[in-house]
Amino acid sequence: MGYEFFIARRYFKSKRKTGFISLITYFSLLGVTIGVFALVVVLSVMNGFESEVRSRFIGFDAHLRLQAFHSQPIAHYDSLMVQLEGMDHVVGVSPFIVEKAMIKVGENVEGVILKGTDERRVGTVSDLPKYIVYGGLDLGEKPGADGKKRPGIILGRQLADRLSAYELGMPVIVFSLKGINVPFVTPRVKIFRLAGIFESGMYDLDNTIAIVSIKAAQQLLKMPGQVHGLEIKLDDMNRAAEVSDRLNRSLSYPFYTLTWFEMHRTLYSWMRLEKIVMFVILSLIIMVAAFNIAGSLIMMVMEKTREIGILKSMGATTAGIMRIFMFEGLLVGVLGTVLGSLLGFAVCWAQLKYQFFPLPADIYFIDFLPIRMEVLDFFFVGAAAIGISFVATIYPAVKAARLDPVTAIRYE
Repeated sequence: MGYEFFIARRYFKSKRKTGFISLITYFSLLGVTIGVFALVVVLSVMNGFESEVRSRFIGFDAHLRLQAFHSQPIAHYDSLMVQLEGMDHVVGVSPFIVEKAMIKVGENVEGVILKGTDERRVGTVSDLPKYIVYGGLDLGEKPGADGKKRPGIILGRQLADRLSAYELGMPVIVFSLKGINVPFVTPRVKIFRLAGIFESGMYDLDNTIAIVSIKAAQQLLKMPGQVHGLEIKLDDMNRAAEVSDRLNRSLSYPFYTLTWFEMHRTLYSWMRLEKIVMFVILSLIIMVAAFNIAGSLIMMVMEKTREIGILKSMGATTAGIMRIFMFEGLLVGVLGTVLGSLLGFAVCWAQLKYQFFPLPADIYFIDFLPIRMEVLDFFFVGAAAIGISFVATIYPAVKAARLDPVTAIRYE
């Protein structure tokens, strides 16, 4: 250990002639601690919300979608599914059809996104079966409340509430306007039975989605043996871009793929930007503490002028004097960073274990504050705090190093 760090540590721990300087140092330490703590907790909460939103969207939409340009239907998709299932990292493939439609229950009419899916395969690519809160994933033809055999339909919870669809087996009428270009032409109509209600926790999904079988969607939309695309689930969602690139290279026009990020690019981009903005804003707390560090060091230089002169007369170099005051400022930054990180980790861990910060379940899609701690967040927050503290030491250290030893000793 060099003499610079030894002296800096003694200065940090010693009682000074002017107690006000010590008070400012402690406030600086407290400021860095609070800033690091706030950053760690806020970033962990934002990670938690991002993880919850992502898992729910991905749980409904799968990791990849294979589609054709210009919404062209895909025929002979069975062989394509076999090809995809043989690829590395692919654990599930399921066909889908998506089209806008009108839905009527009693006197209530709503516009919906009608999604046709294969009930035998959908569980391999999404968490839809887990989201069903009433009824079941039974989309085949069975007798409804009126005794007639009808295919099943599953509605989002918010959509079902608006339609007053509450009884299993009750008739649900679906209208499709696809392909109708001539006025006064009757739209295609198909009657379904209510087979279940799902709740994903995402309002946009629960408010607009109606799910039917692939066979029923093909009949309603006049798409025999055709689908709009294939949903693909991977063993690791972070490989979506890699697998997507491989598929785009191996499959010719008109096929293309969309990753889970591309399907919801606006939402995920906004969450990333929000995280960066919050990091910058909360870093201002650490910057305020850095000004206190600079102020306390400047006053310490004024107080220790005689000691600086003695050190220089004994052979201490300009760089050595600078390092003394830089080390002292860094001690405040490092200690505050460690204390803030430990405190933030403790609070986040306690929330994960005991969930003592609840959320109203009728407003949010979860009933507790989500937390997800990431090592990189702790690293970047710590690096930013120590970096800002270091910058704050430069001016006082330079001023101390420029003191003339003879003048310093003469006037003290």
